[in-house]
Amino acid sequence: MKECSLNNFLDEVGPWLNDQFIHKAEADGKGNFLLHFLDGTKHAYAISDCNEREVTLVLDNLKSKGIAISH
Repeated sequence: MKECSLNNFLDEVGPWLNDQFIHKAEADGKGNFLLHFLDGTKHAYAISDCNEREVTLVLDNLKSKGIAISH
């Protein structure tokens, strides 16, 4: 699991934040995200500087881009 800040996470995954690349996103409410890519790979991130509200905002953003959400 990669540990990073929320801004670094968003910068890193920004180019792939759509349903053309990411099949599903999962979050546990503690800042841990698991992204399932269409090619079968998974990337796990532990976000060090976010709270539950910020996690919800990220999930809402992913959902608005057509990505399935699980939490």
